[in-house]
This record gives sequence, C-alpha cells and structure tokens, in this order.
Amino acid sequence: MSKAGVLIISHGSRSAEWIRLIDRAVAAVAVPPAWDGPVPVVSSFLELVEGRLIQDGIDALEAQGVTDIVVVPLFVSYGSTHVDEIRYALGDLPEPSFDSDLKPFRLQGAVHMCPPLDDDPVVADMVYDHLCGVTGSPQRQNVVLIGHGSELPQFYARWKSGMGRVAERLQRLGGYAGVRTALLLPDEARNVVALWQEEEPDRDIVIAPLFLSSGYFTNTVIPQRLAGLRYLYNGKALLPHPSVSRWIERQAAEKLRNLEKMEQKPYRRETMPDGGVGRWRNAPD
Repeated sequence: MSKAGVLIISHGSRSAEWIRLIDRAVAAVAVPPAWDGPVPVVSSFLELVEGRLIQDGIDALEAQGVTDIVVVPLFVSYGSTHVDEIRYALGDLPEPSFDSDLKPFRLQGAVHMCPPLDDDPVVADMVYDHLCGVTGSPQRQNVVLIGHGSELPQFYARWKSGMGRVAERLQRLGGYAGVRTALLLPDEARNVVALWQEEEPDRDIVIAPLFLSSGYFTNTVIPQRLAGLRYLYNGKALLPHPSVSRWIERQAAEKLRNLEKMEQKPYRRETMPDGGVGRWRNAPD
C-alpha cells in the first residue's frame, strides 16, 4: 500500500530565531491528501540541529508507513552545493558533483525531488514586498541583489543564472532604475556597489539580500563587505513571508498529483537530464 509523505529540508543554523522562522513557515503548510489518505509533513535540517537532521526526518516519515517521500529543498538557488549533495545522498544523483562529506542516507522507500526556490516568480515577488518599505522613488533607485554564491564554477554559473532572472522580474515589478546581482562567494558585492555609485552618483543604491532567513550573512557579512559605502538596506531576507509556505504547498501538491497519476504505471528507473536517477516507483515525476 503506497503512502506519501513530505520532507522539507533546509540548511540549519545555531540561531534559535532562524529555526523558529523555518518552523513557522512549515507549520503554515497545508498539503492535500494523496491516495485517499493524509500526508505527513516533516521539517529537517542538513546540519546544526541535532535530533532534526535529514536522517531523523526520513526515519520519522517511514515510521508512519510512508513509502514515497516528496522532498522539498528549502534553498534559495540551484547554485547551492547543498542541493546537489542532498540529492546525491538521497539517491537522486549517481555521484556527487563535488567533494562532499555527506554520505548516502538510509532509505526504504522512493524519493521524489522538488526544485529549490531558484528563479520561481514568487522569489522576486517576496523581495519586492520587502523592499516596499525602503523610502525613496524606485525610478531613482538601483537595486543590488546579493546572494551567497559559490566559488565552484558550475555552481557559480547556476547562482548567476537564477539570480539574473529574479533581477529581471524584480525590475519589472518595482520599476527600479536598474537591478544588478552580486555574490558573496566570490566577493563581488563591494565592487558592484562601488562601481555603480561611480557610474550613477545621483541614484540611491538599495541592497536586497537573497537569503532564506535573516542571520549572520544578512546582519553581519553584508554590512561588513559594504562598510564605508552609501546605500539603503533593511536587511530583510525572504522569511518571514507567507509566500514561502504557499510555495512549499505548490511544490508538494504538484509532485503528489503526479504520483497519483503514475500509480498504475509499471515501475522503471529513469535517468534524469542532469544524470540523476531518482528512486522512482513508477514513471518519472
């Protein structure tokens, strides 16, 4: 008898407030029934939150009889190396894309991966909502979208690609004079802001952090990197925002619908376009 469950995975933090914001977002998630039964939802973390790590989440779902785990990676970008190492450890990639210490998890059932936030339109919508509290005329403001980034070339390219599309939508939404992107890895933020100020000194620079939740990077690293420069910054990350919960619901519901449609199809193991070989019960979802 098939039973679906949802495993939401985020990075984890030593900050109790960071964890609280994640827990609030997950608590607001309402997942529809699947296969005529309720769908349990468990939130887990890659690291730093003992007792709630990914294996703990898998065990909790399987203890409830879950045979098909829908995984929602609550990460900002496909450029996050954590997304790839989690996929590998869940059996969704045949090998890690880089030298990772994460080992394969103990699994009895099938795993069905959802995408991270990346360039989903809701990301730009949330950033725009948070920027609406910044004073000034958008037509005279240049926005710099700052993300974590990666120094590994393929992951750097994924960060820039996804953020570029978020920036395009953000500019359309807000009517800003311009929107550019910068990463902390490699250290681009200061040069991007300083150069733009030199090019257009009459316009205000507004900093928009592209991070899931406020914490060390939004409160400490970004201000340190931009010390001495003139800019507007409210430090608001994506959370708290109700659209994070709605995005989780949408990802999970779409995957669950696909699983229900495939229930009567014969099992086959499928190769994904990027080399992934998800543990499919039926056809690919």
